[in-house]
Amino acid sequence: MTNETYINHPTFGLLYRLSKLEDNKELFTTLYAQRLFFVVTITKNEVTFDPVIRSDARLMIESKLRKLRHYGPVTEYEELNKVYKGTF
Repeated sequence: MTNETYINHPTFGLLYRLSKLEDNKELFTTLYAQRLFFVVTITKNEVTFDPVIRSDARLMIESKLRKLRHYGPVTEYEELNKVYKGTF
Protein backbone atom coordinates (compact mmCIF):
# COMPACT_ATOMS: atom_id res chain seq x y z
CA MET A 1 0.00 0.00 0.00
CA THR A 2 1.40 3.39 -0.97
CA ASN A 3 0.69 6.59 0.85
CA GLU A 4 1.18 9.15 -1.90
CA THR A 5 0.15 12.71 -1.17
CA TYR A 6 -0.19 15.53 -3.67
CA ILE A 7 -0.91 19.22 -3.28
CA ASN A 8 -1.52 21.93 -5.84
CA HIS A 9 0.90 24.87 -5.83
CA PRO A 10 -0.61 28.09 -7.25
CA THR A 11 2.32 28.65 -9.65
CA PHE A 12 4.13 25.34 -10.12
CA GLY A 13 1.15 23.00 -10.27
CA LEU A 14 1.05 19.56 -8.75
CA LEU A 15 3.58 18.79 -6.00
CA TYR A 16 4.43 15.35 -4.64
CA ARG A 17 5.15 14.74 -0.94
CA LEU A 18 8.58 13.31 -0.21
CA SER A 19 8.36 13.23 3.57
CA LYS A 20 6.62 14.53 6.64
CA LEU A 21 9.11 16.65 8.58
CA GLU A 22 7.14 17.69 11.67
CA ASP A 23 3.52 17.68 12.76
CA ASN A 24 2.47 20.44 10.38
CA LYS A 25 5.46 20.60 7.98
CA GLU A 26 6.09 18.39 4.98
CA LEU A 27 8.66 18.35 2.18
CA PHE A 28 7.25 18.42 -1.34
CA THR A 29 8.79 18.49 -4.81
CA THR A 30 7.45 19.22 -8.26
CA LEU A 31 5.82 16.11 -9.64
CA TYR A 32 7.65 15.60 -12.91
CA ALA A 33 11.01 17.36 -12.80
CA GLN A 34 11.68 16.98 -9.05
CA ARG A 35 13.96 20.00 -9.22
CA LEU A 36 12.00 22.46 -7.10
CA PHE A 37 11.46 21.72 -3.42
CA PHE A 38 9.08 23.29 -0.90
CA VAL A 39 8.50 23.00 2.81
CA VAL A 40 4.73 23.15 3.07
CA THR A 41 3.29 24.28 6.38
CA ILE A 42 -0.37 23.50 6.91
CA THR A 43 -2.29 25.27 9.67
CA LYS A 44 -5.97 25.74 10.33
CA ASN A 45 -6.13 29.00 8.41
CA GLU A 46 -3.53 28.69 5.65
CA VAL A 47 -1.10 26.66 3.61
CA THR A 48 2.34 28.20 3.06
CA PHE A 49 4.94 27.13 0.52
CA ASP A 50 8.54 27.93 1.46
CA PRO A 51 11.01 27.13 -1.33
CA VAL A 52 14.21 25.34 -0.36
CA ILE A 53 17.25 24.51 -2.44
CA ARG A 54 17.97 20.93 -3.45
CA SER A 55 20.89 20.51 -1.03
CA ASP A 56 18.76 21.69 1.92
CA ALA A 57 15.97 19.31 0.92
CA ARG A 58 18.50 16.47 0.74
CA LEU A 59 19.81 17.36 4.22
CA MET A 60 16.27 17.36 5.62
CA ILE A 61 15.66 13.86 4.26
CA GLU A 62 19.05 12.62 5.50
CA SER A 63 18.30 13.96 8.98
CA LYS A 64 14.93 12.20 9.01
CA LEU A 65 16.60 8.98 7.81
CA ARG A 66 19.11 9.14 10.69
CA LYS A 67 16.30 9.55 13.22
CA LEU A 68 14.30 6.69 11.70
CA ARG A 69 17.33 4.40 11.59
CA HIS A 70 17.78 4.76 15.35
CA TYR A 71 14.27 5.29 16.67
CA GLY A 72 11.71 4.64 13.96
CA PRO A 73 9.98 1.68 12.37
CA VAL A 74 12.11 -0.24 9.86
CA THR A 75 9.44 -0.13 7.15
CA GLU A 76 9.18 3.66 7.34
CA TYR A 77 12.98 3.93 7.12
CA GLU A 78 13.08 1.64 4.07
CA GLU A 79 10.32 3.57 2.29
CA LEU A 80 11.99 6.93 2.92
CA ASN A 81 15.38 5.55 1.88
CA LYS A 82 13.84 4.41 -1.41
CA VAL A 83 12.41 7.91 -1.95
CA TYR A 84 15.80 9.42 -1.07
CA LYS A 85 17.69 7.24 -3.54
CA GLY A 86 15.14 7.93 -6.28
CA THR A 87 15.17 11.69 -5.78
CA PHE A 88 18.78 12.55 -4.91
